[in-house]
Amino acid sequence: MEFPQRLYELRKKAGLSQEGLADLVGVTRQAVQKWEAGTSRPDMDNLVALARYFNVSLDWLITGQEREELPRERPVVVENHYHYSGWQYEYRSKRTLWGLPLVHIKLAQRGFCVARGIIAIGNVAVGLFALGCVSLGLISVGCLALGLLALGCLSLAPLALGCIAIGLVAAGGVAIGYLAVGPTAVGVYAAGGAVVASRIAIGDAASGELLAIGRQAEGALALGLGAAREEMAQAIAQADPGAPAWLRDLLLWFAGR
Repeated sequence: MEFPQRLYELRKKAGLSQEGLADLVGVTRQAVQKWEAGTSRPDMDNLVALARYFNVSLDWLITGQEREELPRERPVVVENHYHYSGWQYEYRSKRTLWGLPLVHIKLAQRGFCVARGIIAIGNVAVGLFALGCVSLGLISVGCLALGLLALGCLSLAPLALGCIAIGLVAAGGVAIGYLAVGPTAVGVYAAGGAVVASRIAIGDAASGELLAIGRQAEGALALGLGAAREEMAQAIAQADPGAPAWLRDLLLWFAGR
């Protein structure tokens, strides 16, 4: 029996997929696939990592000599000189809904680690409520968040909050949306610091095609922030009479701050 067959049988006996073994050793799934196909061989560091994980002697793994069981008093932590997989933790609840676990937590120090569940927490999280570096869900929180309600460094959602927020309603350091609010905001309606709007803009430096209200205001109609509340309300209603009442009230609130 050659090395590829020995590795294949060890992996199958351990109940691991090629991807699972790759995560444990710290290599790609394609690398494991090539090892088992015999088109490439692991380097010495990876051979040591494989022998330690499968609890076999390095000699047996390489040459096929009689297997020697090694004492195993506690779970093995595999460290690879070139590829360090680090720690990994996973919890999957037994209860499911729509075929998904109610709670799935899958975290790792490194790697593309995906959690899928109604509540998903992971390096990459997909669920109704998702929390992760990259998250996709009805409610998403993460560095990169996508969902109905998204909160993250970069957020894309109908309601987006983040350093960079893109959505129907967007609030953040840089906000882009139908209604955009932030230090830098671009939208149909925009409020904040430096803002640009295709209709109404309200901010320190405001540029709006129909109406601009600000310390520095540029638009078809321009008002200063010191204008009377009644004058601002009249200007907003005159500039965009088709805007919903709640939106006009919200813009007036921003202008009066």
